[in-house]
Amino acid sequence: MGFLNNKWMRAAVPALLIHCSIGTVYCWSTFKEAIAEKIGMSAFAVGWAFSLAIFFLGMSAAFAGKMVEKDIKKSSLLSCICFTTGMLGTGLFIQFTTGIVALIGIFICYGCIMGIGLGVGYLTPVKTLMLWFSEQKGLATGISIMGFGLAKAIATPIMEAIQKTLGISAMFYILGAVYFVMMMLGHFLIRKPEGWVEPGEKGEKFRFTDMFKNKIFLGIWLMFFINIHCGLALITYEKQIVKVAFAAAAMTSIIPSVTAAFNALGRIGYSTISDKMKDRNTVYKIIFTSSIAITAAALIPFAISNGQKSVVYGAVVVLLLVIVNLGYGGGFSTLPALLSSRFGMEKISKIHGLSLSAWAVAGLTGNNMSAVILKHTGDKYDYILFATLALYAAALVICITMVRPKKNAE
Repeated sequence: MGFLNNKWMRAAVPALLIHCSIGTVYCWSTFKEAIAEKIGMSAFAVGWAFSLAIFFLGMSAAFAGKMVEKDIKKSSLLSCICFTTGMLGTGLFIQFTTGIVALIGIFICYGCIMGIGLGVGYLTPVKTLMLWFSEQKGLATGISIMGFGLAKAIATPIMEAIQKTLGISAMFYILGAVYFVMMMLGHFLIRKPEGWVEPGEKGEKFRFTDMFKNKIFLGIWLMFFINIHCGLALITYEKQIVKVAFAAAAMTSIIPSVTAAFNALGRIGYSTISDKMKDRNTVYKIIFTSSIAITAAALIPFAISNGQKSVVYGAVVVLLLVIVNLGYGGGFSTLPALLSSRFGMEKISKIHGLSLSAWAVAGLTGNNMSAVILKHTGDKYDYILFATLALYAAALVICITMVRPKKNAE
């Protein structure tokens, strides 16, 4: 079947099938309250399932690099099994248990098992894409990781419709089955270029601890962590921030869909632009500079509004969420190509996986920083902006001083 043996059918399509499935983890806010009500636990307690999913995503990716490099088929199959088993298990615990038993079951299924599927699946297509699209690494990873961001916009209305008609447990069963088919199709299609053989281990073994002693890698890890941390601090409270800015209740359902689209646009846009740049790190300078500018601008109406809603106030808040989502998505998609420009392609899956441990940590700190700030300031969102502004500024300094170009690495 010669029509299958090309970069689109062996890399781009399977990457989208996998990432459009696992990216639905970001639909969490769509059903979090429904789960809490069904099992009789608080929304705050249930919310830790999402934090655990992101933590296990990052940590499994950090340790899965060797397996992904060695056997792309094994990693794609493992991802499919773990992700869909986690979804189906979550549905079972919601339907048949309540209270602490249900909560622990959801933590294990949604947080741990599904989280492992997320991490392995996220990492699986990346190197294959960069091998097939060797001259357009940014575009390649942008296509895949755009699917991860676009999944929320696609799946949210579907999830809401299934919940209303069939219930929360049925939603997990139906989508678990659908994603199993999609991810298995991706598993059967994905393949590295004809004749490509992974080089054997040369010289010293790859050591995680040694990478954190490398100034460039540490700088990339830190700025990647800060971008995710700040993004989650704002994105997970989008609905509440929109409520502060707008009188119309309808805006709380419209704006998240708009920002999800910009999140996906940032993933394909920033990574594609990076292909045209002499230094891919320039993208991060743009991301942090724009985030600093809009966060500072948003602080003005937040500070002087005194709870009064206005068109200008709302417009600035929407612009803030749009730019933060653009940079959040763009930071993910540009990362693999930036790492390859600094460290080469030989061990890119291991290095990329290790860098995703920043995502694991940020998954525990981002939204919880906002929760702590709101609790101790009487729900004043401008304090979240002050915190993210300071962190974005620190990230820009790290970006300029630590992540310097390395010649002839591409």
